Amino acid sequence: MAHHSLMDSGAQNLSPAMDCDTAGIGRRIRLLREERGMSLSALARAAGVGKATLSGLENGTRNPTLETLWAITAELGVPMAMAIGAPAAGTGTAGGGSVSEGTPVVQGTAVGGTLLQVFEDESVTYELYRLVICAGTPQVSPAHHEGVTEHVTVFAGTLSAGPVGAPMRAGPGEHVSWRSDVPHSYVALGEQEVHASLLMRYPRP
Repeated sequence: MAHHSLMDSGAQNLSPAMDCDTAGIGRRIRLLREERGMSLSALARAAGVGKATLSGLENGTRNPTLETLWAITAELGVPMAMAIGAPAAGTGTAGGGSVSEGTPVVQGTAVGGTLLQVFEDESVTYELYRLVICAGTPQVSPAHHEGVTEHVTVFAGTLSAGPVGAPMRAGPGEHVSWRSDVPHSYVALGEQEVHASLLMRYPRP
């Protein structure tokens, strides 16, 4: 599905939104929660989200933010793709171009993420995202589950990102990585938005 505002180099002040099958996301989250024997109240409390928000998300009536989805999937101990669904085969490109129909797109306070591909091996799941980070607005993301790492390569703009209190700076062509099982932040420095790729590495139990 197209979400052209995320890829528009002039986009500013993007509001939290989810450009995906919200009903499908809700069903997957409910199933993951029930598989773990968690009540809705228990998951909402552990993830730090309102019970009404989680209920609306599971019922497909809420449009979740990136921060909310990361908080919920962290408590469920799963990669975010298990909630939002993997991109359809052949959709998304790592080097630019339009977002194809079937490509999950998530939007947080400042960060827009397009899930391009999910990779699996025997002990690790990888998710590859295209990121657009709006200038002038910081975003703090909740901790993921233990051992998760993030690897960001910047293509345009200047990024400050990493654990809260110890962020790293990267410009075009530079790369930063960190353990993201702690709260971490993203900020586009200056007046130019940041375009980057994000590789999420989730070790499996």
